[in-house]
Order: sequence, then C-alpha cells, then structure tokens
Amino acid sequence: MTRTVQADRHRTARRTAIAASVAALALGLGSTGFVLAPASAAAATNTLVVNANQTLRPVTHVATGSLYGLANATQPSVSLAQAIKPNTFVQMPAGGRQQPTGDISVVAPTAVSVGAKLVNRLSDYYAGWPYQFSWNTWTPFVNSQITAMKQSSYYNSISAYELWNESDNTWQSANGSYENFWTTTFRQVRSIDATKPIQGPSFSDNISGMRTFLQNAVATNTVPDILAWHELSSSSKIAGDVAAVQAIEDQLGIARRPIAIEEYASPSEVGLPGPLVGYIAKFERLGIRDAELAFWNQSGTLGDLLTARGGSPNAAYWLYTWYGAMSGDMVVTTPPGQTGIDGFAAVPRAATRSASSPATARDPAR
Repeated sequence: MTRTVQADRHRTARRTAIAASVAALALGLGSTGFVLAPASAAAATNTLVVNANQTLRPVTHVATGSLYGLANATQPSVSLAQAIKPNTFVQMPAGGRQQPTGDISVVAPTAVSVGAKLVNRLSDYYAGWPYQFSWNTWTPFVNSQITAMKQSSYYNSISAYELWNESDNTWQSANGSYENFWTTTFRQVRSIDATKPIQGPSFSDNISGMRTFLQNAVATNTVPDILAWHELSSSSKIAGDVAAVQAIEDQLGIARRPIAIEEYASPSEVGLPGPLVGYIAKFERLGIRDAELAFWNQSGTLGDLLTARGGSPNAAYWLYTWYGAMSGDMVVTTPPGQTGIDGFAAVPRAATRSASSPATARDPAR
C-alpha cells in the first residue's frame, strides 16, 4: 500500500534452519536437506509434515521481493540484498513523484546485480493519496515511460508493468470508470510494447471487484497477463482468495493466469519471522508467481527486513536468508489443521529420499 506517508549464506547442505514465533505459533523449515525426527501420535496435532518425496516446483524464492525494497543506488547495500536472493522489486517509474526514493531507473543497477526482477508501478508517477490523476498528464506519461523502458539497459529485468495501484482506494469516480481507464491504458501500453507482461488489477486486501474487472477485461480483450492483488491482513485468507479468483477465471473462460501478490503482511507482522513463515509457505504451496513484502515504514529496507534504511538486519532478515539459501526443489508441507503452525521446505535434487514415509517435525515452541 503506497501512500505519501507510509503507516505506510548460503547454509550448508543437509542442514535444517528453523524459525519460530511463540506468539504466532508458526514453524518454518528452511533447508537444502534435512534430518527430522518422527513425531509421536501424542504430538500429532503439533506436527508439520514434510513430504520430501512430493515436489512442488524448483526453488525460485518467490516471496523474497518487496515494494520499494530498494531506495536508491546504495541503500540497501548489494551484499545485504543479495543474501536473501530477492525475486522481484515493485518500484516507482522513472521520474515518479509518489515517493522521494525508489525510482526504477536509480535502483535498477542494484536489482540487476542481485538477479532480481523489477515491476514498474506506473501509477506512482503521481503524488498524493489518492493519486493526483489527470488524463491530460497520464497519456503522455505512459507514452514516454514505456518508450524509455524499452530503450533502457535494464529492460530485460523488467518482469511487468503494473498499470494502477489499489483502484478500490485510489480511483476517483470523477475520472470515469476504472474499467475504462484499464482498457484505455492497457491498449496504449500494448501499442508501444507488444510483449512485456501487464499485471493487475492490483486491488488492495479486497478482491470483491475481481469479477466486474475481469468481465470487462474479457469483453475488451484486455485480460492482464498476470493477475495481481495484495494480502495485507492475514496469511490465513490467501488460499481462499486464490481459489475465488481462479473460480472466476474458470467461469469466464479465462486461461489460468500467473498470480502476483504485490504487497503482503500487515504492519504488525512485518519484521517478525513467525507470522511471515505462514505467508511464504502459502505462496509456495499455491504456486504464486512472485510476492513482495509491503512498504509500511521505510523504503530501502527490503520490506522491513532491516531496522532502517541503511540499518542492520532484524530477526526476519535471517529467516529470509535461510529461505534464500534453499536450492533444489520445494517440497510439500502439510500443516496441522487450525493450529497456526505452518512451514516450508526444500531438498537438493540429488538427495536420497525415502518414498515410504514422510518426514515430520514438532513445533519447538511447545
């Protein structure tokens, strides 16, 4: 959620890294291999099952991105960013006015050097919340911005254009309907760049308008290449939201799109390993394309994994370095019902796995 003011080592193979929060009752298993003791029947309700013989997908660190995680050319440092293997940064367009930092053209060298992708959030060209939009300025801006991106040295690192941010909070009815804005802007971007993915609708923590949006997109042939929204209240609702959106796709005859969660975690969860484990686990389990920690406090902190811009790592940072150290394949984990415990795991592709019984782990907080 972007506002003018925000309330808004690689670990060695065969080692398990566990991050836990007693308050959140969340268990995170981050490993390039593991040796886990079987759980007793008495502890079954506190057991996270790691099915080492069931592969989800190759490790891609989908949840290590952030919104405005990069502030400028030096903050955060390349070494701090590299350690978490950042997947994607959502940043302000070149010349944007929404924030004093985070211009994509300024931070792109850092993103490129750490192997991360970039999403250009076009709406952050404007200052204010809601955005100070005008068709008179928007149309020429889109022309110049997309042209500049195509000519930039980092064009290949741009994974998508995000047309607008949180229309359910920021779109003014005086500007016409959001659906008309989407159709017009989608076509304009496509006329300049025929291949780069476009993502949206980028709703806030609210997908109630998804059917209306997609009905219009189908009717106007402007269905986004990537479906995007935000999860800013609880990891427990992610699976339901994904299922609801995919059901709408199926009902409207839309081929399933990749999903990007452009902002995730609430203000009370950022920087805390326990709550964040649940988000990572669900993004991996549900096959999310990429997910970015929200920008609640300060830009340039990798999504509040640092104590301040130019600051030191906090506890959550080390969770993400363990996650970033994963290699090989993500494997299936089964959380124990409604306990709040969750986790994720990976194994090296060459590891010997037993298909006869799953590995298990007890919650160390109990």
